[in-house]
Amino acid sequence: MATGGWGPGNGPGQPGGNGPGGQGGWGAPYGPPQGGPYGPPPPNPGPYPNQPPYPYGPQPTRPAARRRRGCLSFVSPFGLVGAILRSAHRVASRLFAHAGDGRIEDRTVDRVQMARTVLGAAATIALILAYNVDPNRWQDAAYGGAAQLIVAPFVLIIAAPLVIIGFIYYAPPHLRPHLRSRLRAPLKAVGWYVLTLVVMGGILVPTALTVDADDGKSWWEYVLAVASLIVIVWGFPFFFMASLYSARSAFNSAQVHPMLPPVLTLTLVWVFAAFSLIGDGMPGGPPVVQFCSTLGGPLSVTVVALWELRRMRTRFGVTLRA
Repeated sequence: MATGGWGPGNGPGQPGGNGPGGQGGWGAPYGPPQGGPYGPPPPNPGPYPNQPPYPYGPQPTRPAARRRRGCLSFVSPFGLVGAILRSAHRVASRLFAHAGDGRIEDRTVDRVQMARTVLGAAATIALILAYNVDPNRWQDAAYGGAAQLIVAPFVLIIAAPLVIIGFIYYAPPHLRPHLRSRLRAPLKAVGWYVLTLVVMGGILVPTALTVDADDGKSWWEYVLAVASLIVIVWGFPFFFMASLYSARSAFNSAQVHPMLPPVLTLTLVWVFAAFSLIGDGMPGGPPVVQFCSTLGGPLSVTVVALWELRRMRTRFGVTLRA
């Protein structure tokens, strides 16, 4: 009978008996046999034997979904105006501010140009307040700045070909075919600008001459009215930004040569200075103030442009007659 624990076996020769050698002996009454009855326990394989120790480790996180604007953002006046301005800015920058592979991005030059612009505006305000306190002077200055912005692309269209021809002629003979082959980008930008003027004029002028609010309208008058509304709402901001980018990049002339935009800027600023002197004459005040008011802007732009050209040559190794 079983006695519990490691009692005697069921027969002779089996371990666990009370005798020696297992024949009625004691055997190993305290503890299991060597090695355990089932052998050494296997290592813990985890819940999935063929998986790494941490099958549910950190997974790659998905980027946060971009929050979409609801339909109400375009219905509201500010949302609609913002969408129109963003669309016009996107198209204008794509057509008239194409950097290309020839433009050099120099943040130091950009900061110096911005500082020169701010200081020039502050000097102009100080001169107006000190020597020409006129109620209409501020309005004339604002109109003059806007007029220069609008007229600058036209001056570039007229003067830039002469400057580019001289620039290419000044280059070594072996570089002239390469420079002429890169004129496609400026010509394309000029073409887009002229096309914008033609389309806007071709829509607004017939609308002003033919559409009359008093008589009955035909279908083509409604078409002209809708087209004119599109030009006013979207075309005018686009034309303003196109003029700004065209004057700043000189119709993507950096794709011809990196030194060409500063040279065109020098030409443009002195042409405007001559027009201002011929049209308005010398400003009021002492001779020193007259000199600073008339030639301070062109001279400062000239200094910055020459410094930019020197920086291109010394820092970036860009030369024309190499």
